[in-house]
Amino acid sequence: MSRGLHQFLEREPHDLTTNPSPQNPLLDATGVTKNYGAVAALRNASLSVLPGEVHALMGANGAGKSTLVKILTGAIKADAGRILIRGQQLDVRSPADARRAGLLPVYQEPALIPDLDVLSNLRLTGTPVEPFRAWVREIGIPDLDIRETARHIPLAILRVLDLARALAVEPDVLLLDEMTAALPANLAEKVLEVVRRQGDAGRSVIFISHRFVEISALCDRATVLRDGATVGVVDIEPGIEERIVEMMLGTRIEKTRVAARAANEVAVAVGGRPRLSVRNLQLGTKLNDVSFDLANGEVVGVFALEGQGQDELFAALAGSIRPTGGTIDVDGAPVKFSHPSDAIQAGIAYVPGDRAEALAMQRSVRENIALPFSAAPRKWGPIRMRREQVVVSSAIGRLQIDTRAQGEVQRLSGGNQQKVTIARWIAANARTILCFDATRGIDVGTKQEIYKLLRELAGQGKSVLFYTSEMEEVQRVCDRVVVIFGGRVVDTFPVEEADEAALMRAAYGLPRGAKADVGILAEVKPGSSAEAAS
Repeated sequence: MSRGLHQFLEREPHDLTTNPSPQNPLLDATGVTKNYGAVAALRNASLSVLPGEVHALMGANGAGKSTLVKILTGAIKADAGRILIRGQQLDVRSPADARRAGLLPVYQEPALIPDLDVLSNLRLTGTPVEPFRAWVREIGIPDLDIRETARHIPLAILRVLDLARALAVEPDVLLLDEMTAALPANLAEKVLEVVRRQGDAGRSVIFISHRFVEISALCDRATVLRDGATVGVVDIEPGIEERIVEMMLGTRIEKTRVAARAANEVAVAVGGRPRLSVRNLQLGTKLNDVSFDLANGEVVGVFALEGQGQDELFAALAGSIRPTGGTIDVDGAPVKFSHPSDAIQAGIAYVPGDRAEALAMQRSVRENIALPFSAAPRKWGPIRMRREQVVVSSAIGRLQIDTRAQGEVQRLSGGNQQKVTIARWIAANARTILCFDATRGIDVGTKQEIYKLLRELAGQGKSVLFYTSEMEEVQRVCDRVVVIFGGRVVDTFPVEEADEAALMRAAYGLPRGAKADVGILAEVKPGSSAEAAS
């Protein structure tokens, strides 16, 4: 953390004593519900924000934060619920409706059209140019060329431009989703100053962040979501992070136990040469000095909240993007991947959470599983049909894939589609499997089958790197878990110590131990009620 940002975080919180009473919120959303088929993204959620308040919206991955923000800003429509602005009911049918009502979001991904210059992007949204320029300068970019094409502008600057574009129209409620996640310290400091001044000016800010230090220093209250429902609203004060973690986890914090797993018949080579060794991996502001080892016969979990660099880590290991620094060793030998095929040739296979990304949906199960047999140019020529059929049939039987007809993969359930993706790399005899949220959207029974399969692969000496957005999966599958926060590895746990509370603290950048947590936040926010009482 830069000295300037540290000094900002130690400033006095702004005073809410002049605000109207809680009975007169600026924004009041109640009973907000959104279902996607049988999946409930939001269940009777509520959010009430006072004028002049910086209000944190918190929850674990999948809690419904982004869905609620998109409903408030008109990106998606709720199935039920009521939204009031200054006491008047609002029917938000589109982003334009939300904008006219004074609700403006700044999402995690830049919203500028890449092939247009900045000025054209401003004209598309009717943003006044001079106020936009003034905010850009205020945040710390004095020499912006508004004729520059958006795709040529660095990500951190694009995020600032998104914020300046929102501020230029003076919204009543500004919704910021992980605003500082991709920013260097100097820009983050300026953004936080701007956010606080919005509250001082009587405007409200809904602030989503995985950084407790920012929330403690900046926010007045927090609404906590769990499993799509609002579970509580708390005042931000020293030590509140423990209460928030408990609210995010619910009763699961008491139920967490190390799950019984299939016996791993291959001993993890603790002192031997690892299958995969990553050292000081760097990728712009997304990855910063990431190091870890993955042994033969080991399943290592990766846990992180959204946008902490896990996507880029897996993409680099799969050969989809090139890191800007650091080294990757496979079986003790350095490798450099220019293309996913390079990783595949090194025995590293990628299983994404989005099955459509990995499968040829209009081709058959057999063709999808057999793809590695014909993908490499050096293997082009007559296909050895008998061998291919034997290997593919073995993989289908091993994973119990429903093939009722050799029809298109797109006709299979999501669970069976994911089985096809894994079966492909079993057939290709990949030695390292990168599973990125591979059980997302899969029924419980199929999840259990995949858990068992991954443990069996580890028992045969394969290595598995397993990212999951569901904390309980760490206990079911992994031997160890690596936690990433802000593009860094901040902690590593043996599975026996990786309960949900410990994972959540680490994922928010908090050190182990409740006393240390309270101490950090107490130092960040002087002048609080706790300090005054002493």
